[in-house]
Amino acid sequence: MVMELGEMGSFIRVWLFVFLSLCYCYALPRFVPKGVPRLLCILPIVCLFLDLPLHLSSIHLGGTTAFFIAWLANFKLLLFAFGKGPLSSDPSISLPRFIAVACLPIKIQQSPVPKSHDQNGHNKEKPFPGMPKKGQKSLINYATKGLLLGLLVRVYNYSEHIHPKLLWVMYCFHIYFALEIILVVVATVVRLVMGLELEPQFNEPYLASSLQDFWGRRWNIMVTSILRPTVYEPVLTVATRVVGRKWAPLPAVMGTFVVSAIMHELIFYYLGRMSPTWEVTWFFLLHGGCLVVEIAVKKAVASRRFQLPRLISGPLTVAFVTATVFWLFLPALLRCKVDVRALEEYAAAGTFVKNVGRAFISNVMKSTT
Repeated sequence: MVMELGEMGSFIRVWLFVFLSLCYCYALPRFVPKGVPRLLCILPIVCLFLDLPLHLSSIHLGGTTAFFIAWLANFKLLLFAFGKGPLSSDPSISLPRFIAVACLPIKIQQSPVPKSHDQNGHNKEKPFPGMPKKGQKSLINYATKGLLLGLLVRVYNYSEHIHPKLLWVMYCFHIYFALEIILVVVATVVRLVMGLELEPQFNEPYLASSLQDFWGRRWNIMVTSILRPTVYEPVLTVATRVVGRKWAPLPAVMGTFVVSAIMHELIFYYLGRMSPTWEVTWFFLLHGGCLVVEIAVKKAVASRRFQLPRLISGPLTVAFVTATVFWLFLPALLRCKVDVRALEEYAAAGTFVKNVGRAFISNVMKSTT
């Protein structure tokens, strides 16, 4: 569906409800203690955030809003109900920062990187465990991906002359480039307005050396960081009592992928308003099972110090992810006609920008004559 003014009006109304709802949540700690009482007060907001994306029909506005509020904001609010998560880490957090952290895919770097000294007395960085080793990517990196995304959109005009499998490869790059650019634009705006230092959202997933590396440290790091305290750690605690500390990560990983599968099915429903065919669920269950096997094998051979060379494990990982995306993920996405609708929205946005530009130039010329 081509984005119209009516869709923009719905978009503004949806986010006005989000703003007012988060103002209500921000005030809760002053009157309601954490735990079940606060959870009961927040549950209506969670239900509202699940409903609001249904009032949007576009791929870009509706899909982005669904990801931001139905998934990220709801999970953060559930943590907030029990005094955990990013919304509870700073008791003196301001309202604008609370709203930004609650509903946007950002993660604030809480502490600067500590420094230590080498043998010559020079300072050298010593990163915290889990903190990205690299800083923010260069502007050239994002500009290149933006240019490639634009080229992909133009090449789609000749899709009837392109082999379907090659077209699917292009869709894979399109999804990655579009997600990273959208998330980095949001993070950049927040950084400029609030002066926050934010962690990157992606870390070149095509360079992954294993499934653990891909899902844990490279692909959509924001989702990983919110699934860890909401799903992985609680399941890990319970599993430790049942199977012991060594093997507890296995059911915790599988539980995380189950929840991720459910949330992706929900996002796909928002995009297509179609009954699920469960291919997306099988995609994540397959990856969760394979990741469990990978972790188990690593634990079993840890004492032998056996490890596949990166030149072998890297291409194998990328090939496996690509093959399973072709098999289970993309068919479900294309069933929602995301490709056709996205191109229509690009065309509509281009027409809108041209009309605004022409109107601006016309007004300037009239004012100078």
